[in-house]
Amino acid sequence: MKGSKVHRRPEVFFSLTRASVALAATCFAAQGCAGDSPQAKTAAGPEEIVAGRSEDDKSRCKYKGRADREVKETASLGSNFPNIRRVYALVGEGEEIKQVLLCREVDTNLDGVKDVVRTYNDKGEPITELADTDYNGAIDTWVTFSHGRVSKIRRDTNGDRKPDETELYVRGRLSRIQRDTNHDGKTDVWEIYNEQGRLERIGVDLDGDGHVDRWDRDEIFARQRAEKEREEEEREAQLKKPSSPAAATDAGAPDARSSTRRR
Repeated sequence: MKGSKVHRRPEVFFSLTRASVALAATCFAAQGCAGDSPQAKTAAGPEEIVAGRSEDDKSRCKYKGRADREVKETASLGSNFPNIRRVYALVGEGEEIKQVLLCREVDTNLDGVKDVVRTYNDKGEPITELADTDYNGAIDTWVTFSHGRVSKIRRDTNGDRKPDETELYVRGRLSRIQRDTNHDGKTDVWEIYNEQGRLERIGVDLDGDGHVDRWDRDEIFARQRAEKEREEEEREAQLKKPSSPAAATDAGAPDARSSTRRR
């Protein structure tokens, strides 16, 4: 009916291949299948396959209780249960309603808890991503996107749930890394990268005032770059250098010896 909200049931897709593997594994554990006993043993049911998984998957996508959201659950390769969730906004009314992806979250280690979540704008471009990379239940990586490209990555390296390492990107390329090595909340190491992604120099704050006290540079790379720049300058100078009048005259004059022979 026009104007009514639509909420479809989540879709769950299982692979027949995975079901076959599960059946084979069950048979192996039970020391055989049909032919080894009067009655063939059946594969474990869904409740046995997912035994040990948490009932709360720590979802960070906002969809529960929302009639304007549609949820799709799928299983990745190697998983016996759905471990990928996509949440869509339902935009429009009636027959013109369409889906717009808002959030995707994944259980990457198949323990039943979602450990990576990414959000999207209405153009389908990623906005942010949160990840629990050590699977301890706490977010330790924060990613920011700009125009579909990574612009910033912040990481918690000591487990205090606060970022102490920040990677900055320009047009999708790593430009700078800022580190808080003593975990006092202030940057004390700056790494600067060139357009090819090579580390060019490192700045160090020795007295904790938030400013660089010493720059350590890649001297070998600096010499190579200086040599390359010098060669390019010399090449450009040679191209701009005018030809001598004598050379131009000689180039246009006929060979005297060849002229004598023709006589």
